[in-house]
Amino acid sequence: QVQLVESGGGSVQPGGSLRLSCAASGTIFSTYNMGWYRQAPGKQRELVASITSGGRTNYVDSVKGRFTISRDNAKNTINLQMINLKPDDTAVYYCRADRAWSSIAYWGQGTQVTVSS
Repeated sequence: QVQLVESGGGSVQPGGSLRLSCAASGTIFSTYNMGWYRQAPGKQRELVASITSGGRTNYVDSVKGRFTISRDNAKNTINLQMINLKPDDTAVYYCRADRAWSSIAYWGQGTQVTVSS
């Protein structure tokens, strides 16, 4: 069983920055692929950024150049540094963990990010 706990959400003005963190427990963290997803009201959950167990990263086009995903295997955490935030970034952000050889995925409870003037 994997437990994921997100933190770092909040309210910012357009152009502002936030740093989200996801702490994992109950597993060998380094073997997991990790991702940040978001879900805005009335919209489907979408992948924002991912990082494999080997450190390869991927981003949805709308956040490229503004968001950076990173992982610290020693601390069992991943982070999402977000700069130049836009109102369209407003959503609940979720952390996800999975392994390539398993169909099981684990989710955190989510953290709200609101970008508004």
